[in-house]
Amino acid sequence: MPVIEQTALIVTKWLYHPPVNLPEIDETKLSGLISLDVQKKRALEKKGIACRFTCNFAYANEPLLDYVAEDSYVIDLPDVIDKNELHSMIRNSYAKFKEKFDFRKMSTVLSNIPLQHFDESKYDLEPVLLLLQ
Repeated sequence: MPVIEQTALIVTKWLYHPPVNLPEIDETKLSGLISLDVQKKRALEKKGIACRFTCNFAYANEPLLDYVAEDSYVIDLPDVIDKNELHSMIRNSYAKFKEKFDFRKMSTVLSNIPLQHFDESKYDLEPVLLLLQ
């Protein structure tokens, strides 16, 4: 079983555009999008990936929140990662991303709005597995 080290999640962007004179959110005018980017990392004796989640909210087609956070996974060079382990890594990253969102959203008009579920099935993980070979 490979040894996988996970770094802390770092919020690289939290850009909140508070709406003017809006006492509460009309959820029918709210839209949100979550995306995942994966980047290869390599050092002399280690390999890994950086997982960056991005979330954008708009209200009535106006930007409301841009949120980006990332963490990394470091693996010994000879270790092999399978699809199940990769799924776990991505789920762990998303859980940390969601936890930060749930805390920070309390000071916004999104305080009662949940972060949408991340659908892993939309992503082909085979290219990511190739990055880890």
